[in-house]
Amino acid sequence: MPRVASDWISLSEAAKIFAEANVPISRSTLARWAHTGKLQSIQPGRSIYVRRGPVRAMLRPRKRRGLKASDVQPGLFEDLES
Repeated sequence: MPRVASDWISLSEAAKIFAEANVPISRSTLARWAHTGKLQSIQPGRSIYVRRGPVRAMLRPRKRRGLKASDVQPGLFEDLES
């Protein structure tokens, strides 16, 4: 019987998701993030499981809040042009 996909994945599976995105993160780093609350986790027994969604979200680029040209102080770069 095939295994049903779960939202909870092991640290090894989470590390594999990072590795597939060329971001090498060790299981010990993921465990530390789980213990400090950076990643939501459960620990039934000795194994630690984290949610798949937040792991993938860490790999998505964040939207940058850039400045509009009109927001930049006029004359800020005048000294550089001379």
